[in-house]
Amino acid sequence: MKKLNCSDAGFDCKGVLTASTEEEILQQAAVHAKEVHGVTVTPEMVQQIKSLIKDEN
Repeated sequence: MKKLNCSDAGFDCKGVLTASTEEEILQQAAVHAKEVHGVTVTPEMVQQIKSLIKDEN
């Protein structure tokens, strides 16, 4: 499982995204960013987000 804490991306947010693949996390992150934070994820942001995704034990 993969995991991304929204707060790691610089938002004051307790959101945690989990999925089986990095691609699924990126899709969830794009939806979350737009719906919750009003932010559209750019290609530059995708690279940053990829570096923040962790493997969950």
